[in-house]
This record gives sequence, structure tokens and C-alpha cells, in this order.
Amino acid sequence: MKDTFKKGVSLGLGLAAASKEQAEKVMDELIKKGELSKEDSDDIFTQLRQKGEDSQQKMDAKLKQKLENMLDEFEVVRKEDLRAIEQRLTALEQKTNQ
Repeated sequence: MKDTFKKGVSLGLGLAAASKEQAEKVMDELIKKGELSKEDSDDIFTQLRQKGEDSQQKMDAKLKQKLENMLDEFEVVRKEDLRAIEQRLTALEQKTNQ
């Protein structure tokens, strides 16, 4: 599952890089033709980057929620659960040793 996830992330990053290169190529052509100024091109890239970051944050949140749901479904014990049990055990040991 870890390898599949890594492959998916790599594919996504590859597609993003290819899309960026293609967008830069189109923008450069429009600038050369005089249909777009350098400032407008920079503004468009800034907007695209911001939208990409927003989309990434939304995707990260959805992925985190899905992982949380999977962990709950498979009843995986988390570190916080173990720490709470350790604290309770330590408290019980201290009470019995008194």
C-alpha cells in the first residue's frame, strides 16, 4: 500500500510539472505575440499557484480523513491510545505499591 501511495504521489507531481511546463510554453507564446503582458503572465501564474496550493490543502485534508477512517475501520491502536494506557497502568502500579 505504501508503494502504491508513493507511485500515486509521483504521478501527480509529474503531471503537475508537465502541466506547469506546458502552461509556461503557452504563456511565452502569448507574450511573444503581444497578446499578454509579462505582468499579466506573472499574475496568472500567481493565481494558478494559489489555486494549486488550495487544492493541495483540500486534497491533504481529504486524504487525512480517509486514513483516519481506515485506521478506525481496521481498529489500529494509535500512539495516543498507548500513552493513555501506559499512564493508567503507571497510576495503578503506584496505587498497588503503596
